[in-house]
Amino acid sequence: MSLLTQIQTPQDLKRLSPQELQQLVNELRQFLINSVLESGGHFASGLGVIELTVALHYVFDAPEDSIVWDVGHQAYPHKILTERRDQLKSIRQKDGLKPFPCPKESKYDAFTVGHSSTSVSAALGMSIANELLHAHHHAVAVIGDGALTAGMAFEALNHAGAIKADMLVILNDNNMSISPNVGALSNMVTKTLSNPIMQSLRSEGKRFIQSLPLPHAVELAKRTEEQIKNMVAGDGGLFESLDFQYFGPVDGHDLLSLIKILQNLKQKRGPKLLHLITQKGKGYSQAESAPVKFHAVSAPKPVDKVETKPAAKTYTQIFSQWICDVAEKDHKIVAVTPAMREGSGLVEFDQRFPKRFFDVAIAEQHAVTIAAGMAMKGLKPVVAIYSTFLQRAYDQLIHDVALQDLPIVFAIDRAGVVGPDGPTHIGAFDLAYLRIVPNIVIMAPSDENEQYHMLNLALTVPHPTAVRYPRGSGEGMEVTETLDIQFGKANIIRKGVDTVIFAVGTMLHVAEKAANALNATLVDLRFVKPLDAELIIAEAKKHSIIITIEDGVVTGGVGTAIQELLAQNYIFKPIKTFGLPDTFLEHGERHEVLAMAGLEENQFLKDVTEFKAKILD
Repeated sequence: MSLLTQIQTPQDLKRLSPQELQQLVNELRQFLINSVLESGGHFASGLGVIELTVALHYVFDAPEDSIVWDVGHQAYPHKILTERRDQLKSIRQKDGLKPFPCPKESKYDAFTVGHSSTSVSAALGMSIANELLHAHHHAVAVIGDGALTAGMAFEALNHAGAIKADMLVILNDNNMSISPNVGALSNMVTKTLSNPIMQSLRSEGKRFIQSLPLPHAVELAKRTEEQIKNMVAGDGGLFESLDFQYFGPVDGHDLLSLIKILQNLKQKRGPKLLHLITQKGKGYSQAESAPVKFHAVSAPKPVDKVETKPAAKTYTQIFSQWICDVAEKDHKIVAVTPAMREGSGLVEFDQRFPKRFFDVAIAEQHAVTIAAGMAMKGLKPVVAIYSTFLQRAYDQLIHDVALQDLPIVFAIDRAGVVGPDGPTHIGAFDLAYLRIVPNIVIMAPSDENEQYHMLNLALTVPHPTAVRYPRGSGEGMEVTETLDIQFGKANIIRKGVDTVIFAVGTMLHVAEKAANALNATLVDLRFVKPLDAELIIAEAKKHSIIITIEDGVVTGGVGTAIQELLAQNYIFKPIKTFGLPDTFLEHGERHEVLAMAGLEENQFLKDVTEFKAKILD
């Protein structure tokens, strides 16, 4: 008889025997495999924390006890055990389960997550609240070793240790974030006994120490070795230096031992860190051997929807082609990315130009400032980053790059609507938050050919320059050898009467149907900053109605910029701005989310037609 079907809430776990708990682990792992392979979603991370999830809910009392999952890729088993088992196949789909933990979805989700390295800070805040409100509850943060590469995690650890906060941090160490982890910190955590300092002392120093005319030289060396080992790596020396009680490393797949350890730690007060060793993709051999590939999987396409013609290249693939092409010709080109080697299209660049590739781990602030340092000394850095993650480095963008007017290219992927990853990952804000920063140039291509040649142009601009493009396939345009893109100049696609439509990036294609149906002038803006003021003013004077469309927030976006420009030039005509609303849009396929915002060609035609009728009535 299935045990998993009997589990509706974490309280049901507590009635199971140790043998039944192990059976539950096996059923939960198989259920996750079957469900996600059918529906799609994050996969390998959840498989690695099955035992941990069961143990946490067996020992602690959620939702009174707060369990904060960092990022949330690994939280599918948690969702299954907290009243959402039968909804799992709807995850990441429109009106289905959210892709990441969210308190609005379930009382068992302690905190909204999606971006990395926030769990320790959130759990610390909850621990402080428990103390001040005299609530006898527990606060637990589950953070991966990939997320531990971000400075924010250490800021929180430092603070928690300093105030002796009563909390538990669980370090889920699988040597992976999405891509394999990079950086000395990751190596320190997972390679205790092979620390370079240790190896140096043992090999290079051994003969020297033995030759010393001191009777206790060898013993002194051994003691020194042990002290260095403890300080640098062993026995949690780093964490203990932050005043955390360190426990581990422990096998994260030994369920019964894990339960006993958590029960003991539940009784201990103060800041505690439990270090678990787990395997990403555990229980599914293909995911175990290729955890990057199986970080997330797509649902299989129905037979009647299988594409018969080759899909267009994605904008990410065009970027990958471009950066390899220019790096081949210019040795000063370097690529910087914050743990998004695969997602940003830098795998081939890394393979071909390894000395010029810098994956700085989940450290967006560092990524931007290291690029500033490179540019200051004459290199040509290209920062490949998702729109949503660039938000995390906004101060560095302003203070370290724009203030110094450094020529850095920001290749901003996943701009606009991203789809299934939902509001935590939507690239809705970059147009608004970038355009207010002095010195920055912003370009938005409408297709792959424009993207390639805008990136080329960006390398020649003596200012920080952003080229922002969406997730997914392009329009099927071939990349030509040349394309006439003049700095700061828009491109008139068609000329019409009465109405002019100014379109940003790929929203040009949403607007084309309306422009043709209404015989409107259609303009591909190309440049968001600087705007082509001369053309915009001229077209605004010629037409009675002005329409703008963008895939960023309307508030403070490109439409707002055009309104400001026209007002400054005493042009007051009816204008309607289309874009993303002043709210957080929920998840769904990209076309579904665009439709929610009214950015679908038929809806756009209807809305523009109605607006025009009201004005001309």
